[in-house]
Amino acid sequence: MGTKNVRLDDDVYERVKAHKREDETFSDAVARLIEDVSLLDLADEGEEYDAERAAEQKEALKRTARADAQSAAKLDEKGS
Repeated sequence: MGTKNVRLDDDVYERVKAHKREDETFSDAVARLIEDVSLLDLADEGEEYDAERAAEQKEALKRTARADAQSAAKLDEKGS
């Protein structure tokens, strides 16, 4: 598999770093962090509403929001 260089803003880099596990590369961490749900996944035109899928996506978004809040708190602690 090939590789690409990617430029990240400092705050984005710090968020990935805060979520990165010891046994992961940055690439592994990014892949894990983005695997849940994209807002674009919610816009499936032509599909009928699926309550179970919507609930799963809502939970994934909540997990992401909690992880972001924890990352922000850690960065605040470092900055204090």
